[in-house]
Amino acid sequence: MKITGFEVVDLRVPTSDQMLGSDPFHKEPDYSSAVLQLKTDTDLQGISVVFTVGAGTDWICYGIQDLCQLVVGTDLEDFSEAPFKLYQRLIDHHQLRWLHDGVFRMAAGAVLNAMWDLWAKQQQKPLWKLLVDLDPVFVADCIDWRNIEDALTREEAIDILTQRRDSVERRQSEMSEIGPKAYCTAGWLGLTDDQILATIHRLQEQGFDSFKLKVGRNKEEDVARIQFMRDAIGMESNLMVDANQYLGVEEAKSYLEAFRPFDLKWIEEPIARDDVLGYVELAETFATASFDFACGEQAASPVIFKQLLKSGAIKYCQIDAVRVAGVNDVMAIILMAAKYDVPVCPHGGGIALCNMIQHYGMWDQVAVSGHSNTQLVEYIDFLQDSVAHPVATKDGHYVTPTALGWGLDFLPDFLEQHRYPEGEVWKNRSTG
Repeated sequence: MKITGFEVVDLRVPTSDQMLGSDPFHKEPDYSSAVLQLKTDTDLQGISVVFTVGAGTDWICYGIQDLCQLVVGTDLEDFSEAPFKLYQRLIDHHQLRWLHDGVFRMAAGAVLNAMWDLWAKQQQKPLWKLLVDLDPVFVADCIDWRNIEDALTREEAIDILTQRRDSVERRQSEMSEIGPKAYCTAGWLGLTDDQILATIHRLQEQGFDSFKLKVGRNKEEDVARIQFMRDAIGMESNLMVDANQYLGVEEAKSYLEAFRPFDLKWIEEPIARDDVLGYVELAETFATASFDFACGEQAASPVIFKQLLKSGAIKYCQIDAVRVAGVNDVMAIILMAAKYDVPVCPHGGGIALCNMIQHYGMWDQVAVSGHSNTQLVEYIDFLQDSVAHPVATKDGHYVTPTALGWGLDFLPDFLEQHRYPEGEVWKNRSTG
C-alpha cells in the first residue's frame, strides 16, 4: 500500500457561544482540530487529528502539510516493519528539529498517528488491539530511548510488557464490552451552577461517579463552586479540579490550602506544565492532603514526563493523544508511568480526542498496567456527533471501541460545515 497524497482540514466549532471548554486561560475557546487524511492507492485512508482551541489551528495545519511531503510515495509496509524509522526521520530532521517541541512535535505526531491508523485498518483491528498484539521487543524498538533511559531502560520496558503477556487474554475478555472507567469535566468555568447541575444529573443517570471542575481565577468563588459540586455529587463520588496552569508556585500554595476540606482526588495543572521543581514543591507542601497532583496534557515530550514521574512530583499521569509525537512517544510515557506505579489518566475532550485516548486506556489496562483499579479516562459529553463511530459510554465506562484504527472517520457534512473559514458555520462570523 503506497501513500499517494493527503488533505489537511482546519476544522473549528464555535463552542465559545455556549462557553463550553472555558477555563481560566481559555475563556472563549472554539474547539478545533487539524484533521489529516492520508490518501493511498487503495480505498483506505489514514486519519489523525491535532486538537486546538481556535486561533493557531492554521499553524498546525501548515506544519502537517509540510511534513506530509516526507511520506508521500512511501509504502505502508516500510512503516509497519519499523515505525521508529519514520519517527526518527521526522523528529531528528536536520533542520526542522531546531523548532523543537510545540507545533513541530504535534505536526509530526499527526503524521505518525495517521500512519498507525492506516496500519491498524490494513490489519482489520482497532488501534488498541494492534498495540496489544505487538511483541514486547517490537514495542521497545518503536521508542526513542536516548533521553529517558535514566528513568526506564529498554530492557525494563520489555520486562514490564512480557510479565503482562500471561494475563492479556484474560484482560481482553474482561474488557471486551466495557472499557476504561471514565470521568467527565462538568464544571466549565463559564457555565452557571444550574447548567453544571443539569450535566451532572444527566451523567449520573448514565452511571458516572467521577467529575471535574475548572478553578483558578477567584479563590472564594472556586471554594463555593467546589462546595456546590461536592454537595451535588455526594462524598462517595470522585471530585477533581483543574486550574489549567493559571497559578504560580507560591500563589498555588495559598490558593490550594483552601481546597483541603473537600476530599478532592487530584489537583490538575495548578502551575506551569513544565515546572517540574514546582510540582515537587507542591507535592511536599500538600503531602498530607487528600489530593495529589495531575499533569501531562500539555507536557510536550517524554523527557518532561520522565522528570515528573521520576521525581515523584505527580501521582496521576495525564497523557494527551496529540500533544507529543504520536503513538511512539505515548508508548514510552505509559511504560514509564507503569514503572513508577503512577496511574495513566488520559486527557480527553475536543473534537474526536476521546476517540483516540480510549485506545491508550485500553492498551494500558490490558497490556501494560494490567488493571483498571486507579485509572480514569476523561470524557466530554458534547461534540461526539462529528464522526461515523462516536464514543459510547455505559455504566460510567467507555464502551470498548470496535471501529478499525482510531475510529476517526469524520462525517462529510460535519467537515464541510465546519471548515475554517469557508464552511457554512463560519462564513458570516467574526472570530477571536
